Amino acid sequence: MNQRTLAPWLQTQLTSLLSQRGHAWLLSGPSGLGQFDLALALARAHLCEKATPQGACGVCASCHAVDVHTHADLCMLMPEALSLELGWPLDEKTQSDLDSKKRKPSKEIKVDAAREAVSFTQYTRSRGATKVVLVFPSERMNGITANTLLKTLEEPPGAVQFILATEAAHQLLPTIRSRCQTHTMLWPDTAQGLAWLAEISLAQRGDDGPANKKAGKLPTQDDLQTLLAAAGGRPADALAWVLSGQAEQIAQGWQALPKAMAKGDVSALSDLLPSQAVDALQKLCHDVWAVRSGSEPRFFRRQDLPPSDKTGLTSHYALSAWARELSTTARTVEHPYNAGLMLEYLASRAKLALAAS
Repeated sequence: MNQRTLAPWLQTQLTSLLSQRGHAWLLSGPSGLGQFDLALALARAHLCEKATPQGACGVCASCHAVDVHTHADLCMLMPEALSLELGWPLDEKTQSDLDSKKRKPSKEIKVDAAREAVSFTQYTRSRGATKVVLVFPSERMNGITANTLLKTLEEPPGAVQFILATEAAHQLLPTIRSRCQTHTMLWPDTAQGLAWLAEISLAQRGDDGPANKKAGKLPTQDDLQTLLAAAGGRPADALAWVLSGQAEQIAQGWQALPKAMAKGDVSALSDLLPSQAVDALQKLCHDVWAVRSGSEPRFFRRQDLPPSDKTGLTSHYALSAWARELSTTARTVEHPYNAGLMLEYLASRAKLALAAS
């Protein structure tokens, strides 16, 4: 999501947050609800020279500095890997180490970065009336890093705003949570999410974006419904598929996945990373179990799920064992295994589990 054009449900939350006082906010909720986009929009509004109750003006020098990632009064406290992915600059020494291949970018928020953030809060402001420290994902702080930030978070020097955004609040230290005002991210309803995805897709076509360059037509409503369901109703997660320009192919692949897994067809997983394959199979396991229990599926259409004549405890035992196995695999999936062999293993295990359920 672009901070200039926030999704409607994020704009509503931004307006609400700006109407409240507080020097430290914790934006909390599961992934895919737009925590980072809301956090950045909130930071942008605090730094804006002509802010309104609805947010930043988008045209002043301060807004431009945020947009090009050079605002001197904004400290982005993120894992190095995420900073590189999102295009936020690293300090000179860190960038030099990474460029010279001395080490890989960290996936955690390092304690040295937290110390620099504390020092940042003590510097004189370069412009405007406040400074902002944005921490995302804040659950990537280990205990030492979090404690480094704790005292400054509780009693910031001068006009400093802290904005922490998390996709796993339970992993944060209680002392961090207790020093912030918590805002729980709102879930958009399905109709709102679909309308927004359709709007973004149309805008991409008009802008000659990847959705237009890579695909000959816009995704259909059925495609968008499939992708939004695959993302668990989280529009920000579905957006990546829409922007890929391959929404139709991805949607068709998702619809075909359950029955392909019932046959052990590994080709249905060939376009996925092992971590993505495990996530997809966990969703499939969830939905098959839900249907066998008399409930509605969440991630797949009922007609796409493999049929079964098995009922009772045998089915539940098989699905329970598969769910535990997938959960264990998810914890080690980032290890440097042979990806092809791992996908073959996942497909064969899926076939056995579905046959037994």
